[in-house]
Amino acid sequence: MSRPKVAVLGDYERALTRLADWSTIEARADVVFHHEPVRGEALAAVLREAEVLVLVRDRTPLDAATLALAERLKFVVFTGTRNTTLDLDALQARGIPVANTEWGPSKESTCEMTWSLILAAARQLETQMATMRDGGWRPAQSLPLPGVLHGERLGLIGLGEIGKRVARVGKALGMDVVTWSPRMTPERAAEEGVTAVSLEALLSSSRVVSLHLVPTATTTRLINAERLALMRADAILVNTSRSALIDMAALPQALDKGRPGLAALDVFDVEPVPANDPLRQRPDLLVTPHMGFVSEPVFTTFAKGVVGALEQWLR
Repeated sequence: MSRPKVAVLGDYERALTRLADWSTIEARADVVFHHEPVRGEALAAVLREAEVLVLVRDRTPLDAATLALAERLKFVVFTGTRNTTLDLDALQARGIPVANTEWGPSKESTCEMTWSLILAAARQLETQMATMRDGGWRPAQSLPLPGVLHGERLGLIGLGEIGKRVARVGKALGMDVVTWSPRMTPERAAEEGVTAVSLEALLSSSRVVSLHLVPTATTTRLINAERLALMRADAILVNTSRSALIDMAALPQALDKGRPGLAALDVFDVEPVPANDPLRQRPDLLVTPHMGFVSEPVFTTFAKGVVGALEQWLR
């Protein structure tokens, strides 16, 4: 009897095998881990052979047409509780079962990543650390010094589970926290001790603007050229949610014009970001490689959940 073929897609961190015991799986199935993005014909080749797909987050988009290539597919597992690039209806139509793992402390992890970016941008940490590595101490000319967030306004676009956590930290730092979302109400904002304002007021008055929405038909490219131009010249725009919330083509032009003053991004339209992408080199951009949910406890939950789902399926 042939052994099932399992393809693990999007395992960039190479953490799944380290954080769980795969011995029972590998004793009964042939498992191939893909640690780099798989696209085009390479993806088609993987799909034609796979009986089981393991998807790390939504790193490998699989629409109905692409899934049709997976003629031998019998089971799909994805990490976390939501995959926005997997056509679940197409799988259901074929009677292919789908399982997912729990999240672990991903919301806490993303909140901490958000504040890492905010503080790194506000305190000029990237520049300061580069100066130290180069043997310097202070710049030779007079330049603007780091600011202080206490007493400044934090504008949160979205006040879900992550946005609420970010708000609590902002208040602990003594910031004035305001919020907007398509369905925000004054009462809902007040429950978190923050103030609901219009999107225009939030953008024009906030020192820090942080995005915490899920892209929808009404929020995709929400932060466009017109709205970027409303931001303060010293504003920091932070995105640890989804790049689709920002018109990424308009952002470099907005930065060139000085509104906002800085952007700190953990998410991008194309991931991984190409090595020669100009976004990597801009001094007014602080960029990280989509690390919001990437943490040891989250990936431990992912790894153990995947192994558990595969063991059940194999039985």
